[in-house]
Amino acid sequence: MKHKKEQRNASERANEADAVTRRSFLRKGALAISGITVASAASGAQTRLDANAGTADRGERSPKPSSFLDLLRVPESVTVYRGFEKTLPVGLTSLERTGEQWRGGQVVVESGVKQDELVLTLAAPSTAIAAVHVRWRAEVAPGLRALGDAWERSYGDLGWRNLIPERVMPWYFATHDGATCHAYGVKTDAGALCFWQLDPEGVSLWLNVANGGNGVELGQRRLTMATVVTRRGAEGEKALETVTGLCRTMCARASRPIVPIYGANDWCYSYGRSTAETILRDTEFIVELSPKGGVRPFSVIDGGWSNGNSAWPDMGKLAANIKQRTARPGIWIRPLEAPQDAARGLLLPDVRFGEKKERARGYDPTIPEAQERIRAKLREATGWGYEMVKHDFSTYDLLGQWGFEMGPQPTLPGWSLNNRSRTNAEVIAELYALIREAAGERVLLDGCNTVGHLGQGVFDLQRTGDDTSGRQWERTRRMGVNTLSFRLPQHGTFYILDADLVGITEAVPWEFNQQWLDVLARSGTATLVSAGPPARGRDQRAALRDAFQIAAAGGLAAVPVDWTEASTPERWQAGAEKERRYRWSGTLGASAFLSP
Repeated sequence: MKHKKEQRNASERANEADAVTRRSFLRKGALAISGITVASAASGAQTRLDANAGTADRGERSPKPSSFLDLLRVPESVTVYRGFEKTLPVGLTSLERTGEQWRGGQVVVESGVKQDELVLTLAAPSTAIAAVHVRWRAEVAPGLRALGDAWERSYGDLGWRNLIPERVMPWYFATHDGATCHAYGVKTDAGALCFWQLDPEGVSLWLNVANGGNGVELGQRRLTMATVVTRRGAEGEKALETVTGLCRTMCARASRPIVPIYGANDWCYSYGRSTAETILRDTEFIVELSPKGGVRPFSVIDGGWSNGNSAWPDMGKLAANIKQRTARPGIWIRPLEAPQDAARGLLLPDVRFGEKKERARGYDPTIPEAQERIRAKLREATGWGYEMVKHDFSTYDLLGQWGFEMGPQPTLPGWSLNNRSRTNAEVIAELYALIREAAGERVLLDGCNTVGHLGQGVFDLQRTGDDTSGRQWERTRRMGVNTLSFRLPQHGTFYILDADLVGITEAVPWEFNQQWLDVLARSGTATLVSAGPPARGRDQRAALRDAFQIAAAGGLAAVPVDWTEASTPERWQAGAEKERRYRWSGTLGASAFLSP
């Protein structure tokens, strides 16, 4: 009898718990239960629940639970780490919660719940801190697929995946339950390098507040590590629209004006072997194919130039000659690169590269004199008359790693910047502000190998993916098509998306480059071509003329239709136009091999 009674009580408790969960699905507003947030469609939900009691008995379908995760609340746990040792965080300190604060000795993390956001701050007056782990427990809906972002450029690795608990998703992530998409991220003024993890038990946010590879020494100041925001997707809203909406919400600054960008960049056919003479030849060719009047094309000089030699006699005169041909001059620079004779005291420590042989002498941007050297590079380029500055390599030069090497640890341990009171995220943001100040407001800035999340509102363009190629189509397919597709939500919200070049050479079949050119122009993103000699053919000229006409008008806002289904989407549509199918793999299929 006792055993049966216990079984009956257990059954009753289970039914009561189930009733609470069902009622919560219809409650007015949003309510977190085990980390899942659901909302009623209108007021009076409880009244309607009472009136509709027993609908399940009548065979009516119960509403599907929402897969939205409520993260704008005090988390279940917060842990801090004082440093890293090789590949692991060390010096763990657990914090105890009191209201919205988490304390452990003098270390205080505050999780301030505000309207539509959660602000995470850190105070550690006498302890160096390298990382903070924030954890929300939640019942994550089974079968979710997730999309994440990348630390800086992406490397052909973006896309929707099944639930991978160890997956590092920098800056933001989105989920899709087969019907609805929801998205979560941190605002673009974060004082930490942030990444997310999603697993069946909940959500983690890691906030890397290191200075170099060691803990930051904040002293008496309180650091705003990140502001968490979310976007609940509406029924019927496309996933791309949801993530675009999140990107808009994440913007902490007004974005720069969005303008049509098209024209030439010499890199993907010359690879640093151009001259002033070939640049002018390319400029004339591009101008010939551009629409008359209106927005003028750019002619961008990429790496390999050097002022005052036989190949490049006068960079200022070259800029004037490009303008005289009715194009707009642009130039590539490496802002942190220091010459061999630079004073050692101005440089970053070599240990940031670990055992790599490919090292660079880089200025430490926390040193005032080094800042002046960086500022002088920008002022030299703009003083020559260049209207676009493409600045490159600053993430690698500063942190010692490429984005694809970072994983959960953007820097190797064991080194610090000269000013140890600033986090790496703060130093990066301050460097970008310095570059903008030195270039002036009228010059367009294109960030390459830069952290686009922190460059929002500072950069006009962002190279969102690794290099495309004039040597192997596979590199363009992976790096170009992938980044165009999955960072498209950042276009027009953070900045103008620059998915890199169309390298028109004999090594790349025209059938592929023609499609790549077309989708860039139709998307409205930057449409820049490396026009090698094969670009002079009749078919190429006609395609370039059509693409430049579209690009100069701002594109057609084409978006991928199969965005949640493929790593390099092939089906694209612009407005009410008929869907276009691009065949990126060709009859022989994609290559398993990739050129460097």
